[in-house]
Amino acid sequence: MNKFIYNLLALACGLNTVAAQNLAPITQAETSRIVQTLSADDMQGRASFTPGIEKAADFIVNEFQRIGLKPLPGEDDLRQTFSMYRVLPQQQEATLNGKMIKPEHVFAITDKAELEWTGKEKRKVLVVSEKDDLRAVVSELNEAPEDVLVLVHPKQAELFGRYRHYMGSGTVKQQLGQSGSKVFVLTDEQAASGYQIEVENKVEQLQLTNVGGLIEGRRKNEYVVFSAHYDHIGIQEPEAGDSIANGADDDAAGTTAMIMLADYYKQQPQPERTLLFVAFAAEEMGGLGSRYFSEQLNPDQIVAMFNIEMVGKPSKFGPNTAYLTGFERSDLGPLMQKRLEGTAYDIHPDPYPEQNLFYRSDNATLARLGVPAHTISSVQIDQDTTYHTVNDELEQLDLAHLTNMIKAIALASVGVVNGEDTPARVDKSQVK
Repeated sequence: MNKFIYNLLALACGLNTVAAQNLAPITQAETSRIVQTLSADDMQGRASFTPGIEKAADFIVNEFQRIGLKPLPGEDDLRQTFSMYRVLPQQQEATLNGKMIKPEHVFAITDKAELEWTGKEKRKVLVVSEKDDLRAVVSELNEAPEDVLVLVHPKQAELFGRYRHYMGSGTVKQQLGQSGSKVFVLTDEQAASGYQIEVENKVEQLQLTNVGGLIEGRRKNEYVVFSAHYDHIGIQEPEAGDSIANGADDDAAGTTAMIMLADYYKQQPQPERTLLFVAFAAEEMGGLGSRYFSEQLNPDQIVAMFNIEMVGKPSKFGPNTAYLTGFERSDLGPLMQKRLEGTAYDIHPDPYPEQNLFYRSDNATLARLGVPAHTISSVQIDQDTTYHTVNDELEQLDLAHLTNMIKAIALASVGVVNGEDTPARVDKSQVK
């Protein structure tokens, strides 16, 4: 067959497939309604363990009920609730080599209610010089099994202060007693010939909630996941009188897209594969919601995950485009690109590999288990000035772009949904 004619026929087939998908249910008016509600001031920034996040969960439950989703596998209703432990610092005191340390020069990483350390016990002491990478040290020590006293050079004061502020707002653990305690002291001392450290924490068991539902497919036990996180960072230091970090793009936009896709696919004929739609809790606290969700399912039954985050602003590739994190780790991206041929939409490999985005969102847990789990995004993360600020407001979003991103994902995912496309598994040995 003449190659030109072959290409025309192929394009025609692609256009017919696209034409067969009625995208009319995906409207800008409905997109605007949902994202405006989720990013409103009365959601109070949707921080975990606050009335705002509970209000957001109620709203998503109501949307899933309106759409007609069934509960996730193993669940009795649309809420997937689980317990975590929050460790909130109360008091931290330290004396080092006979000198009292200022309280602002001490912080601890521990899940214990109390620490009482003296130099009489044998304990590892680590010195962080002004030239050492404090981030790397904290990361490496975070899950280390032993107790460690860390002496940090005063030249590291700025980063030390940021870590202390972060730890001061509390940390959340799935389990207690899984790692050793670490105490960081900002000091020019190079050794700890004698010390006394006292730390008091409030440890409480609290609940987090994923909101999830499904559309049952003909292949009941083959799952396709559409997800986004609905939490954000809550109340922050005021800027021009505004203290609410609304999280319009991060990630009310992604949550809106997920809800809209649930509504869209519910209006289509029964899918070949079972579709799971999940709003994750506590992404901002380390992906705790997605981690719990992943533990409830057999990863071998999950064909793919379309995680959606920060799709409310145009990408660097132009209108109607997005990118896929970890593009090279499976062939889900090329399969999506093929489905978008002949449309107004396009998806690209992640242009920000230095940002490590593949590991910074809720796709990471399932990807580590071998699932072709990727995040779709369009934010220009290297230039975005509203990320994690009180300025991430509805007015910053391009609602036409957001609506088009939802349409693009609907078109790009159809092959996986209808069973025609099966992406290759992620090589677990290559995922850190």
